[in-house]
Amino acid sequence: MSTTSALSPLDGLRFAFGTLTVLPVRVHRWDREAARGGMLNAPVVGLAVGGCAAGLGLLLLFLGAGPLLAAVASAAVPAVLTRGLHLDGLADTADGLGSGKPAEDALRIMKQSDIGPFGVLTLVFALLAQVAALAQLYGASWARGAAAAVISAVAARLALTLAARAGVPAARPEGLGAAVAGVVPVPGALAVAVSFTIASAAGGGLFGAYGSVRTAAAIVLALAAAELLLRHCTRRFGGVTGDVFGGLAETAATTALVALTLGG
Repeated sequence: MSTTSALSPLDGLRFAFGTLTVLPVRVHRWDREAARGGMLNAPVVGLAVGGCAAGLGLLLLFLGAGPLLAAVASAAVPAVLTRGLHLDGLADTADGLGSGKPAEDALRIMKQSDIGPFGVLTLVFALLAQVAALAQLYGASWARGAAAAVISAVAARLALTLAARAGVPAARPEGLGAAVAGVVPVPGALAVAVSFTIASAAGGGLFGAYGSVRTAAAIVLALAAAELLLRHCTRRFGGVTGDVFGGLAETAATTALVALTLGG
């Protein structure tokens, strides 16, 4: 008979913040139930991270800095709050995919501590795209820039929730990827994605009806881009890893920011 106690909402939040940020949150449970709660709460982490990113960008604008510096600061905050793990995952995933080697060799390349040319190029272009998009949005208005910082962070964590859905296997038997792979029921993952998309669209309504549509479209496009990468990685590696999760988050964040700049 199992002696595992029932999962409390705080257990899921602790798992989410304890594994997805550097914030000093003590994780009390590491079982599959806690992982499920944590991945369902991943977008909440996005709200917190995005709020911090927007806050620093707005502070710099208030102090007289220009849109470009505010954009750099807003792009840097998520990297700092995750110890750069998502960016590292993006680079490692790019190296694994770019190697063109069989799954076992590609996974070994991803596990190495160094970064190869594919990883470097992917990091450079992703960060340039993020900063350029945020600079354009902060230049348009402080509110649009701040909103974009929050939306992109939420979209990044929504991609993690969907990637942790049932049916997506782990590529390795160990690591964070194995701990969270397949833990979220598909209906739950979809419900979270739809709920946060609707809520984000409502927030985008502060910029008018078109702002609402553009915000929803940005999240949908971000999740679509992450889904394409997820399927490609699953085919190439046989499943997901912690690096793949990081790559999905950065892909979704970058896509959301670029989408928010389009259409005037």
